[in-house]
Amino acid sequence: MGEGGLAIDPAVTARVAGEIADARAAGYEVCVVVGGGNIFRGLSAAAKGIERATADYMGMLATVMNALAVQNALEQIGIDTRVQSAIPMQSVCEPFIRRRAERHLEKGRVVIFAAGVGSPFFTTDSGAALRAAEMKCDALFKGTSVDGVYDADPKKVPTAKRFETVAYSTVLAQDLKVMDASAIALCRDNNIPIVVFNIREHGNLAAVLRGEGVSTVVQAQGE
Repeated sequence: MGEGGLAIDPAVTARVAGEIADARAAGYEVCVVVGGGNIFRGLSAAAKGIERATADYMGMLATVMNALAVQNALEQIGIDTRVQSAIPMQSVCEPFIRRRAERHLEKGRVVIFAAGVGSPFFTTDSGAALRAAEMKCDALFKGTSVDGVYDADPKKVPTAKRFETVAYSTVLAQDLKVMDASAIALCRDNNIPIVVFNIREHGNLAAVLRGEGVSTVVQAQGE
C-alpha cells in the first residue's frame, strides 16, 4: 500500500521488486511470501461479523493479488518468477508443489508463494515459516515497518529497547509479537533463524543479507 491509499501502489511494488532483485544479484536464492493486509484483513473482518473461516479465505485471495503484483514488478525489471498458490487456481498461477518450486530456484527464478498455508485460522506468518521449512531455507527474513524486535511497541513506547538477538523461547514467553506463536515454534523446531528488519528502507534487504543494516535475529538460545 502506498501513501495515497492505493491498495496496490505500483511504485511500492516496484521498490519491493528492486529489493528482491538486489538480493538475487548478490547470489542468493530467494523465495517470497506475501501478505494481504493492504487489501483485506481476515481477523479485522471477522471482528466485524464475517464468519472467521470465510474472512480468512478472503484474506488468502488478497495475497494472490499481491503476489501477481510483485510478479509483474519483478518481470518488468527482467527477473524470471513463478507464483505458486496454496489454493489451486491454475488459470492464474501454479499450485504449490515443493519439488517444482525447488526446480524453479535451481533455474534462477524467484518463487512467490501465495494464499498462506491454504487453510483458515493460520496467518501469512505461519505460511512463511512453513514454506521456509519445506524449502530448507537458511533463514526467514521478515520485512516489516520496524527495524527489529523490541521489548515493547516502539511506536507507542519511546523507551522501548531493541534486541540485536533474541531466543525463540524469549519471544514466546514474553509474547513479543514478532510473528504468530505457531510460526515462531515452527522455525524453532526446524532451527530456522528469523531476521526481522524494516522493508520500507531502500536497499535494506540486501544490506541485512550482507550482515549490515539494522535488524534482530531470532534464534536458538546461545547461538
